[in-house]
Parts: sequence; structure tokens; C-alpha cells
Amino acid sequence: MDIKAIREMFPILNQEVNGNPLVYLDSSATSQKPLPVIEAVDEYYRMDNSNVHRGVHTLGTRATDKYEGAREKVRAFINAESTAQVIFTRGTTTSINYVAYGYARQKLQPGDEIVITPMEHHSNIIPWQQAAAATGATLKYIPLQDDGTITLEDVRNTVTENTKIVAITHVSNVLGTINPIKEIADITHDNGGIIVVDGAQSVPHMKVDVVELDCDFYAFSGHKMGAPTGIGVLYGKKELLEETEPVEFGGEMIDFVNLYDSTWKELPWKFEGGTPIIAGAIGLGAAVDFLSDIGMNNIYEHDKRLANYAMEKLNTIENISIYGPNERGALVTFNLDDVHPHDTATVLDSEGIAVRAGHHCAQPLMKWLNVAATARASFYLYNSVEDIDALVDGLLKTKEYFGNVFE
Repeated sequence: MDIKAIREMFPILNQEVNGNPLVYLDSSATSQKPLPVIEAVDEYYRMDNSNVHRGVHTLGTRATDKYEGAREKVRAFINAESTAQVIFTRGTTTSINYVAYGYARQKLQPGDEIVITPMEHHSNIIPWQQAAAATGATLKYIPLQDDGTITLEDVRNTVTENTKIVAITHVSNVLGTINPIKEIADITHDNGGIIVVDGAQSVPHMKVDVVELDCDFYAFSGHKMGAPTGIGVLYGKKELLEETEPVEFGGEMIDFVNLYDSTWKELPWKFEGGTPIIAGAIGLGAAVDFLSDIGMNNIYEHDKRLANYAMEKLNTIENISIYGPNERGALVTFNLDDVHPHDTATVLDSEGIAVRAGHHCAQPLMKWLNVAATARASFYLYNSVEDIDALVDGLLKTKEYFGNVFE
């Protein structure tokens, strides 16, 4: 990968922050947007702005072709069998809620089990808490190992014939743990359940094949993979999507409306009520093209090298705690001992280095780690080893600034 050429495709990176070149290490929160995505959205608004699926005029036809063309690009990108299985949503959170409300609440009853892990993002905890409370089902957790991984033995010991749903992240947004989804899916299916996967941190960084993984539902967001905010995807096996009730009702998702009852359109449109996120979907299609041209395997190897390099360099710093396993996704979560992560992030920002600080929407995991918050540096295809070197230098300056706490 030609990192210099890739960086030139991201205009936002060509700026200074607080008098220093921007070092953006917060891609797990949201990625930056390449020119092809910016231009695709701009072109839609400049040339094709119209609603989709409704008008027969030229602008409406062009907008519809681009919108549905983006769906086909996503289908191919994750290797779904049909575009009917690709639902456009506002993001991972909305996608998971669609499953928790439209599927789980229709299926669960007292005595049934929902199984998740303590490493989940709040978006993959709260919907299941609510589904359990509404149906009388039981919420169970697969325990974590000391390094923040899970074992298949613990999965087998937690998932039972009463388990109807296993909901799990593909890659932890805090620990970087990469979970063995295919093997967990096999265990889930052997017990008669279905698996729902949070792919927010995986789809941007690795090749995801939903057929190979044999997942039943898979959710991800566009804004973490170079696409605009406000657009995401819910993939589902067709028979399960057919059994899932819509969550939003109104125009666009209907077939016929009578005075006292209505019928829904076929998949995927029965889930896309109202004017859809047209520009976002077109931008997502452009992001898929951009990432595919570079190659997801190339991105995965690049991100893996950066994560390994970051682990190596950060481990040379004294009085630092690093959380998560050695084999990880494209992020490193850490704390300088006795320095609040918000203070760490503030000093780094003064050097032009953007990292995340807080609980990362994972408060149960923070409790498991026995910390209130952490700092997180996350990497993407436009980052380089020089960015990590800048991070290390910034952390050394942070230690110097708060030097009294280490005395």
C-alpha cells in the first residue's frame, strides 16, 4: 500500500491542529472520508437530488439507480447472496435495534436465553436488556479471560438449548479482541439459536464474508469505513428477515394501505420506511469501491502491522497499562498510571494528536477492567508508523507534564 498516495485522498488530514500536523488516531470512533466519497455525495446533491423509487422523471431514475447500485456494491462487499438481504439503516445501533425489536420480541418467551459478552458496546447490550425485560427471557454473559478474550469452551458452557440468541461483537472497540465468529455461530446453531454480530469494528478493517461466517444477522456502520455518517447496514438471512417485523411504519415500506390494515413491501424495502438515506447510501457505495480498489486483505495486513508496532512501542513506556490481547484489531487502549485519560488526551491534542478518552460506550467492560475510563488510539489505512511515533513522543511529554505523579 502506498500510504502517502492514500493520505492524499483524505483532505482533512492536510491541516494543522494547535500548530502541529494533525495525527488522527480516532478511526474506531469515526473514520475520515476520502475524496471519491465526498465527490459522490456532492455529485448527488448537485446533479441527481431527488427521491427514490417514486418519480419517473430523469432525476428520480438516476437517484434510484445510484441508491440501489450502492446496495448491490454492499451485497458483493460482504458476499451476501441477494440484495434483498441488505437493509440500509442509520448505523450499527439502529441495525441491532431492528433485530432486538422486530425479531427478538416476536420470538422470545420466559425461559429463553440471550447470550452476550461483557466486552460489548452499549448498542449491543441495552437492546438485549430491553428485549429480555419485555419478554421474560434471561440475559447471560460469556465470561472473559484475563486478557479480554473468550474461549470456545466457555461459549459451549454458556450457550444451551434454551439459548435463542447470541449477540456478540466481531472486534471489540476497546480491547481489539477478534472473536471467532464462525466457531461461535456453529455452537449457537448446534443449540438451535441464532447469532447476531456487531461488525462495526470489523467490516472497515478486514474481509467479511457473511456466508462463510454463517451469521444470521450482521450489523455495521458506514462512517467507520470512509462513508458518511448516518448510514449503516443490517444483513440478515432471508428467512429470518421475512420473520422480522418492521420497526418504522409509513411511506416507502408499504405495499397497500387500507383504512384499517396495511401490507408491507417485499425485502429489503419493508424496513426502509420514509425517504431513505439516499446520499449516505451513495457515499457508502463509493466507500466500498474505494476500499475494494485498495484491497481489504491489504488493509487488514497494514492495520495489523500498525497495531503490532504500536504495542511494541507503547510497551517501552514506563508506568503504562495496556488492555487487551496481543493479537488484536487496529487499536490500542491504555492508561498512563495515575493520569486521567482525559488529561492524557488533552495533552496529546495540544500536540495535534487525536485519540479517544472515556468509557467508549462500554461501561460494563470498564468495570471488568477496574478502571473508570481509558485512552484509545485507533488506526486505519491512512495511518503510518510515523503517526505512532508521534503518539509515543506525545505520551512521553504527557508523563513529563504530569511528572510529579510518578515521583
